[in-house]
Amino acid sequence: MTERQATASEPELTAGVSEIALQDSPLVRDERIAEILERRQGIPPRHRRGWMIRRLLLGADLVSITGAFLVSERVFYARAAVDSVNIVPELALFAATLPLWGLVAFVYGLYKQDDSRVAHTTIDEVVGIFHMVTVCTWGFFVAAWLTGVAHPEVEKLIFFWALATILVPLVRSAVRAYARSTTTFLQNVVIVGAGDVGQTLAEKFLRHPEYGVNLVGFVDAEPKEQRPALEHVVILGSPADLQSIIHAYDIERVIVAFSRDSAELVLDVLRSLKNHWVQIDIVPRYFEIISVGTGLSSVEGMPLYGLAPRALSSSSQILKRAVDLFLSVLVLAVFAPLLIAIAVAIYLNDRGPVLFRQPRVGVDGREFSIYKFRTMVRGADERKQDVAAMNKHAQPGGDPRMFKVRGDPRVTRVGRALRHFSLDEFPQLLNVLRGEMSLVGPRPLIPEEDSHVGLWGRRRLDLKPGMTGLWQTLGRSEIPFEEMVRLDYLYITNWSLWNDLKLLCLTVPHVLGRGKGAY
Repeated sequence: MTERQATASEPELTAGVSEIALQDSPLVRDERIAEILERRQGIPPRHRRGWMIRRLLLGADLVSITGAFLVSERVFYARAAVDSVNIVPELALFAATLPLWGLVAFVYGLYKQDDSRVAHTTIDEVVGIFHMVTVCTWGFFVAAWLTGVAHPEVEKLIFFWALATILVPLVRSAVRAYARSTTTFLQNVVIVGAGDVGQTLAEKFLRHPEYGVNLVGFVDAEPKEQRPALEHVVILGSPADLQSIIHAYDIERVIVAFSRDSAELVLDVLRSLKNHWVQIDIVPRYFEIISVGTGLSSVEGMPLYGLAPRALSSSSQILKRAVDLFLSVLVLAVFAPLLIAIAVAIYLNDRGPVLFRQPRVGVDGREFSIYKFRTMVRGADERKQDVAAMNKHAQPGGDPRMFKVRGDPRVTRVGRALRHFSLDEFPQLLNVLRGEMSLVGPRPLIPEEDSHVGLWGRRRLDLKPGMTGLWQTLGRSEIPFEEMVRLDYLYITNWSLWNDLKLLCLTVPHVLGRGKGAY
């Protein structure tokens, strides 16, 4: 047993996050966060993330719905003669039925996903929220009509329904942002399996602290040599020690990501955790081709994932193209003044060309010229070798297939601001209008990068490359090359219009709020 493994089995370990976990866990190595986590230890697990966020979301829903109702009453009350409107019965009926909104939202599962799902967002709930608001709004209308207590106008109900459909997700997003800033949202997590899959999952958690995952360590009897970025993540012990590890480190979530231990041993250990207040997640076999949208069925208790033959139908392609054209024209029209201002700023900076063109590989392997606002000095390509030593992928552990320079000296002052907020990408809307790109799709690679994609990865060329996609919302330049190809493959083989709309919504906060990976 190694020194790092032995650490976790010392008898002096007590309940709560140990001093070792606080020192070694990558998400809490900052002293301030460590102190906050120590203060949180008196809170029972059942009163942490799930308990907190359920109450916050319930409050957010009731406030949003009440606000929408009062605004609707005010708008339509102001339109009519005061003597002809009596809103008291409507207010009384609404107050009496308000608790039912929370009950219906609970039935729709709108309060339980944050605790069970690591990467849950409000966008994942939009359809459920729409259904909930629709059912409750017209339920209120039916109740008013049947009882005769009130006689709300249909126009007012439609206004209320539309306003509530907008307010509920907006306020939910706000309270989720607040919740994620608190220590109660953090979950102590261990990954069972320190092989390639487990370490890849750990790296994803490190790239996304917003998940609220405090990675305490790995559980594996025969761990694989850890990657440089994970050297400080401890090996806590073997699966046989999992129960004691959960107690010692105050673990709230266990993620099984394969290990060399026997499947029977791992199954027995997981079954033994049924009396523990701990969430268990399992990475499925063949996760490389299974997505969230993959259908799940069963045969006499044995679950089956269904991978239907995937080829985008003609109607789906027409629909995707129609959405591309509509939104591209809309964005260009709305942001025309900003785009003109950017073009002027680029020109005044060094009197050089405003647009930058570069060959990229598109659908079916056909090359096209991608448009971007120029963010580098003139002649930047000729100076590429001057900054080759700064390429992050030229360092140990880097990927020679990729060229990414953090703090590239060739980037202009204007260009640095454009890149941070991804404003340099706007001219790609011209590529979308020309039919060379889509708003959402695989990452558009330069020919040199594309030459390294082979076999199954070529499926990424079945659809037009996109201005955004899974790679954009999950880390951009921080994502390894193989991971990017796999994400593109998943996108192609599991395409849906809803997924495109979701990725578009997720792109906005990622590029405008953080600019993560944009260099």
